Amino acid sequence: MTDPRSHQDHREQRPRQDRRFLFTADDCERMPARQVHDLYRQYVSRAQVSLLGSFGFGQDLVDHAEGCWITLRDGRRILDFTGGIGVLNHGHNHPRLLATRRRFAERRAMEVHKNFLSPYVAALSHNLARLLPGDLNISYFPNSGAEAVEGAVKLAYKYHRGHRGTVLHSDISFHGKLLGAGSLTASPEVGFPYPGLPGTDHFAYDDLESFALALERHRAGDGGSDVYAVVLEPFSASSVRECSAEFLYEVRRLCTERDIVLIFDEVYTGWGRTGTLFHFMRHTGLIPDILTTSKSFGGGKASISGYVTREPVFRAAYDNHADATLHSTTYYGFGEETATAIEAIAIAIEDDYPARAVRIGERLGGGLADLAARHPSLVSGTFGRGALHGLFLHDRYPALDRLLRLVPSSFARDPRARRKLVTAAVIASLYRDYGVLAYYGSNHRLPLIASPPLVAGDTEVEVFLQALDSVLEQGAGRLLARFAKDVLAQHVPARGKEEAVAR
Repeated sequence: MTDPRSHQDHREQRPRQDRRFLFTADDCERMPARQVHDLYRQYVSRAQVSLLGSFGFGQDLVDHAEGCWITLRDGRRILDFTGGIGVLNHGHNHPRLLATRRRFAERRAMEVHKNFLSPYVAALSHNLARLLPGDLNISYFPNSGAEAVEGAVKLAYKYHRGHRGTVLHSDISFHGKLLGAGSLTASPEVGFPYPGLPGTDHFAYDDLESFALALERHRAGDGGSDVYAVVLEPFSASSVRECSAEFLYEVRRLCTERDIVLIFDEVYTGWGRTGTLFHFMRHTGLIPDILTTSKSFGGGKASISGYVTREPVFRAAYDNHADATLHSTTYYGFGEETATAIEAIAIAIEDDYPARAVRIGERLGGGLADLAARHPSLVSGTFGRGALHGLFLHDRYPALDRLLRLVPSSFARDPRARRKLVTAAVIASLYRDYGVLAYYGSNHRLPLIASPPLVAGDTEVEVFLQALDSVLEQGAGRLLARFAKDVLAQHVPARGKEEAVAR
């Protein structure tokens, strides 16, 4: 195989420090879509261009966004019913968050420095402790959800001083795509066998018998446990499933009994999404040892995550001079990010985002159930809580067999390929025909996910439901035929295009 590094690009002869060869931010605002696509293909990813282009929205560029709405450069308004895939509980460009960041910049406040203590970190940690139950009092703030999960797992391992070697996760888990978090992720989206944490094992989601068996598999020689942590999503956003109260309470009891650190991953479901501030808080007296959060934690404007841990766990692991900086980064407590998170939390509390999610859920859940009843040949079921619902589609249609012969073999071998195609056809029609942006889950059942910003009102929910009803009314055959003609055909040779259209 030829080493691609051996290719000598003629651009290497250019003076790299010459400003004439660099784009500016102003250039980006005027850049046409074709140039953006070309630059992506050269410097980012050709596959991303074709993948996003398959849904139509990959062909468009955004001018601006506010609340639940995106305005494209051609003036079209798009209803964003993805909620930024969990990031935008506050909607796009919430005015209070813009004002907070503007004040921070105008003060020329210092962003970050490891040699100074930060009032923003102190205040944000205090606010989390006051809002969360029990002694979830100590916080750490990296940048992404996967980093928060990895920090939590490291903390659990250190708490046991390295004397235990196993961490358990569920069989539908999604905890991130870094090497550590990825090794705790059971979603088929992370399909390549990267190296991961040693000593990982899984149990069936919301299955007490399976969980008990997993604990038994990892008994220590002295009769104790070799499990140092259990990482669990009380509500799985990628598959739209939730753990029963019985399961959660029993997992908590067993972890307490065996001194196992219980980690709840609420990176997606935090800050009101399912109708309580965090999903686990709907269950009285249920408290994890560590809670992870991200996405809407930064209000859609700041890249920030965090873990919050019970005081005894943190004190035993890190609260000594030798280990005080054992887990740290130079971006920890980035000033503008923590200031933004403080304001984002204030908005979520003052505007009662959990109650907003409940109201959205009442209309959205009922509306989706009505659509399932109206379109039984396409919809197999729905489920959700608050402002996070999934619509599950059937995938047994003759047209799919023909489509699968047209797509790349690597895609066709995916056991989820049939459901992907059906769900993608619905998403493409929602966007193309009705200006509604949606997405599908990354896990085994691949639901079409309805996850609007919590600033959405009755009008936005009705727009979505009416658009989805009109799309489903077309039927599977027509939806798949249009998807093949308008989208899939562009990824196969010309002869394949003609055959796809003819069929």
